[in-house]
Amino acid sequence: MPKETRRESRTRRHERVRDHIRGSAARPRLAVFRSLSHIYAQLIDDEAGKTLVAASSGDVKDAKGSKTERAKAVGTTLGERAKAKGIAEAVFDRGGYRYHGRVKALGDGARSAGLRF
Repeated sequence: MPKETRRESRTRRHERVRDHIRGSAARPRLAVFRSLSHIYAQLIDDEAGKTLVAASSGDVKDAKGSKTERAKAVGTTLGERAKAKGIAEAVFDRGGYRYHGRVKALGDGARSAGLRF
């Protein structure tokens, strides 16, 4: 039996996390995806199957500096866009990644913009 790749391991962890997390219109799921050079976040209503708000390090203007600093800027932007749409609470979905580094910075940025989770 071949050894599992890192991506497969993360996907399995993400599936386990998703067994417990559901997003709704009132409290959407804040999903995080981390690539080698960028980070992406979206607020998803799982009941309707729709993305309500999204932000990434590619579309955030003030995303300069280290990858961690850019992740914090993405979280702040996502939080501001969510407030503009009237979303105050979310459920954090770390996407199978550990809650530290860039993922934690994104969460801290979203919290600093007023999003609760």
